[in-house]
Amino acid sequence: MDRLENIIIPKLQARYDKKSFWFNGEWNTGRDFLEIIDNCESVLKAAGFSRGQRLVVMLKNSPLIPALSLAVWKLGGIFCPLNEKAGSISLKGTLDLIKPFAVISEHELPELENLWPCITASISDRTLKPFTGKTQPPEPEDYAVIFSTSGTSGNPKAVPLTHGNLISNCEATKETVYPLNEHDVFLTVLPNFHSFGYTCATMLPLSIGAKIAIVPSFLPPQQSIRAIVEAPTSVMYIVPAMLSFLLMSVEKGKLKPEVLARQSVICTGGDRLSPNVHKQALNLLGRDVMEGYGLTETSPVLCMNHDCETQHPGTSGPIIPGYEYKLKTRDGEELPKGEREGVLWAKGPSITPGYLHAPEITAERFDSEGFFNTGDYVRFDDDGYVSILDRVTDIIIVGGFNVYPQEVEKVLCEYPGVRGAVVVGVHHDINGEIPKAYIQLEDGSQATERDIVKFAKAKMAHFKVPRSVEFVTEFPVSATGKILRRVLRERAKNS
Repeated sequence: MDRLENIIIPKLQARYDKKSFWFNGEWNTGRDFLEIIDNCESVLKAAGFSRGQRLVVMLKNSPLIPALSLAVWKLGGIFCPLNEKAGSISLKGTLDLIKPFAVISEHELPELENLWPCITASISDRTLKPFTGKTQPPEPEDYAVIFSTSGTSGNPKAVPLTHGNLISNCEATKETVYPLNEHDVFLTVLPNFHSFGYTCATMLPLSIGAKIAIVPSFLPPQQSIRAIVEAPTSVMYIVPAMLSFLLMSVEKGKLKPEVLARQSVICTGGDRLSPNVHKQALNLLGRDVMEGYGLTETSPVLCMNHDCETQHPGTSGPIIPGYEYKLKTRDGEELPKGEREGVLWAKGPSITPGYLHAPEITAERFDSEGFFNTGDYVRFDDDGYVSILDRVTDIIIVGGFNVYPQEVEKVLCEYPGVRGAVVVGVHHDINGEIPKAYIQLEDGSQATERDIVKFAKAKMAHFKVPRSVEFVTEFPVSATGKILRRVLRERAKNS
């Protein structure tokens, strides 16, 4: 079995005296990177870290993230990036499941330090302070990383990904997206505790010998703009919310359009990309942007458009190489071949072997043939490009008819002055559910509930039309910029 460190370390050695990573406005060489890795490995080894142990890291993006990952792997361990802002209750539950050797964070963690060894580190550090860890029962050595994911329920689950999972996903993504190569500079700004940022913006470029421009976090966006301009970057894997910020920066003159337009790849994932953003990119940059789709459990990429010339706007592209798939009904009945719409189940080398210490959840999400239930209702077009209609749990059933919120949102976004729309289901005594729309307007734009409903009635079937509209200045989002529909559903329920 090949391991990621055996692929990445030789790539860094090949860049020994060449630019390898950009951080805090300066380029560093492959030698600098290797020295950080060696220093981290020495401290971890002295602390008692060994095969099968887990190191939890709660830091913003920095050279320490990939360096610690590689140091952990060289010692046969497992890297576990978590979001410190998840809250103490969620963190305690996840840490109890992972059982870490130690926890590394930028801040002191008084609520946790009595349970696990907690070490502080700055994102500007090039090594760790000496410490003593707490040896735990080992997990399988082929595990490379363990992510925490809440899914749609909000309850934390731990998803282990093997070295083989990550290697296959990096290789398939490189084969799919043109033209990724060692001359590229990737913008590494997505949070590392999310598989999209960790795999596509960090491990993918390192595995092909490309350079990375590391930005601690997207906000304030000036840090990302500086990296894009000064590094300069050529590949950007970002979430739609980040792209919207960057396009607004172009509109306000804070970022020159040609700087974004010269990127060889701008690809979004993690959430739907509004049709309005497609139009905005075309108008401001003279070029389109691509979409992909995946889940933590799929390492994460499952679908990806190849390039702007062959992509089908509004789709997430075709299934990437190495995957099999089938469609089922919401009740789990397999649909005949040739059906183009249903719940997507996938099987392939990038899919997690199962949820950590949760055989009951694993049994729920995998069928007897090893296919994984993505939980997403999709539609394939004639060329095999996938449109994500909605999470199965987000579909609204009005009087027995399926209403896909994203289709309704797409129509609502066509109304002049609408920046964004989110549609959720609200309980109704007669119809079961009815749609409610949350609308975000462009600055200076005006509209009434009546305006929006009238527009929707002229564009779609009556059962799809929102029965109520609420205007908001912003949508609730997760740490990765994904709109939290469950928060809006709860808000609608209580209104």
